[in-house]
Amino acid sequence: MIGPGAGARVMVATRPVDFRKGPDALAALIGADYGGDPYSGVVYVFRAKRSDRVKLLWWDGTGLCLMAKRLESGGFKWPGIADGVMRLSAAQLGALIERLDWRRVHGGRRPIAPQIAG
Repeated sequence: MIGPGAGARVMVATRPVDFRKGPDALAALIGADYGGDPYSGVVYVFRAKRSDRVKLLWWDGTGLCLMAKRLESGGFKWPGIADGVMRLSAAQLGALIERLDWRRVHGGRRPIAPQIAG
């Protein structure tokens, strides 16, 4: 998979976002709504209202990278919808992108409870 490295920190926005947003609008959302820094190298994962779409945004040191995936059938296994963000390990992100149940992936960091950005 072309994308973030195996040791990447991953934060999942648990509330769906408008998927018309591009990298600049998503970066602004990270700073304003989640209290994060979109230029820190952390991978931010966004979902659409429909569970069949995902966008990843991260800074690779030279620019913002945006990866999008839309499934032809079925959906991703998403965390419950809540305000805030949730941390996943890079292995759990890989499982999520491959439509596997990321909650069953062991060996990485355990997910933390959703945090409300303040």
